[in-house]
Amino acid sequence: MAETNAGPGPVALVGSGEYLPSMAPVEGRLLEGRPPRYVQLATAAVPDGPEVVARWHDLGRAQAERLGVEAVIVPVASRDDAQDPAMAALVEGAGLVYLSGGDPHFLADTLRDTLLWRAIVGTWRGGAALAGCSAGAMALGAWIPSIRHPQRSATAGLGLFARLGVVPHFDAFGRWVPDFLTRMVLPDEDAVTVLGIDEETALVGGPSAWRVEGRASVWRLNAARREQWPAGTAVELALG
Repeated sequence: MAETNAGPGPVALVGSGEYLPSMAPVEGRLLEGRPPRYVQLATAAVPDGPEVVARWHDLGRAQAERLGVEAVIVPVASRDDAQDPAMAALVEGAGLVYLSGGDPHFLADTLRDTLLWRAIVGTWRGGAALAGCSAGAMALGAWIPSIRHPQRSATAGLGLFARLGVVPHFDAFGRWVPDFLTRMVLPDEDAVTVLGIDEETALVGGPSAWRVEGRASVWRLNAARREQWPAGTAVELALG
């Protein structure tokens, strides 16, 4: 088994596409040089029902098989589950921990200050890669916007990055809701960096050196303008 690297591993903030064949190269690179143990949490999908959660579990297993690594499902549906030492133990030895999509507010509220979240952070600090897609990416920051009701106040994320806010599916929102960004209540850009991440696209790296991977772009957003970073762009970005 490969040994994890000293210090925190890379982070991937993904706009959409977890476990799809098109995103397998991104997930595979995150696992390079790390234990072939792919830990997966579909907790954000719990409000959508058990059939949806089961679908995410099936997709995750299929992606792990595609990559030739072990899939480890962490079936956390509540804060009680997240406080279970047996659930936290499943994270040990991970090469990659992945938080998939659904409801970011539910995900953050379920994991915050729990044994499981501390295990995830500790494993990442020990060298494992950490990825969040859509709701998973949103929950990793300090600021979670209200996507369905953009004029409502944002809520607190898990705060792994103290100055980060993520708007996933960003190119799709431009098609679905053309005035979405003008309706959204954006935070003070000196306090929070808001990133729009297009579908099947990821910002990968950390703590300050990042690269855009996937099919489209990452966007830095503020009230006055958008700054576009196409795939392949290297970015220096301090997210706290």
